[in-house]
Amino acid sequence: MLTTYRIESGQLIPADTLSAQIYVYIQPDDAEKQDLLRAFGLDPSDLDAVYDTDEVPRLESGRPGTYIVWKHPDNVSCAGTVQFEVSSLGIAMGNNKVAVILPRTGIPVSGKEFKQIAAPEDFVLRLLLHTVHHYQGHLKAIKMMSQDLQTKIVTSMGNEYLLQMFELGESLVYYHNALEGNCTVLMKLRSAPERFGFSAEQVNFLDDVIIENQQASKQAAIYSTVLSGLMDARGNIINNNMNVLLKNLTIINVVFLPLNLIAG
Repeated sequence: MLTTYRIESGQLIPADTLSAQIYVYIQPDDAEKQDLLRAFGLDPSDLDAVYDTDEVPRLESGRPGTYIVWKHPDNVSCAGTVQFEVSSLGIAMGNNKVAVILPRTGIPVSGKEFKQIAAPEDFVLRLLLHTVHHYQGHLKAIKMMSQDLQTKIVTSMGNEYLLQMFELGESLVYYHNALEGNCTVLMKLRSAPERFGFSAEQVNFLDDVIIENQQASKQAAIYSTVLSGLMDARGNIINNNMNVLLKNLTIINVVFLPLNLIAG
């Protein structure tokens, strides 16, 4: 599905394909993929990278335009267990136009982060900042879930909550790797801003995005370290709870065993 916009009065306004400056492709079909290849000089492997969850974030500028593979967090799935996953998106820049390729869900272009846009480059920078804020929101949710699970583990005698904590730890590892990969892309953009047509104001905004991304990456690393470091202790809590239960059952058996013998 293709949605097109033009920049007017600092906002994104829906427009036809001829006057549009921003092209947002959500799960593009074969015809839309061919249009992308022709309009932005992309290679079929560039589009394939968007659908590869293991693709490393990268920036390619040795072509008529610029192409970015960027990692962003997926919307949280609550089917059975909560899952925090990461996927790729593609950003093609060239001829004063930008195309965003999304393999799954769209982006809220009407949100406050996409205001005061004067050029397609502004849209790209705000899109990158939006994904960083998305990471930060998920990290806050992961911290709250971890605290809730820790409270439940104190009285638990099964592995259900411990397994959920393992899943959170795995998600944090993926988040940290994605944020570090995105940081590499940001630093490449910052190293030669004139090559990408960034103004001084846009460079300052890019610096803010870099700082926000670094903070999110450090936060993910800290949470991951805390979770993994205390995992053994939480497992011992569950074992101790089980031992206490067995001890109580043993005491009950000892008390009632003579009564059973007398009754027998």
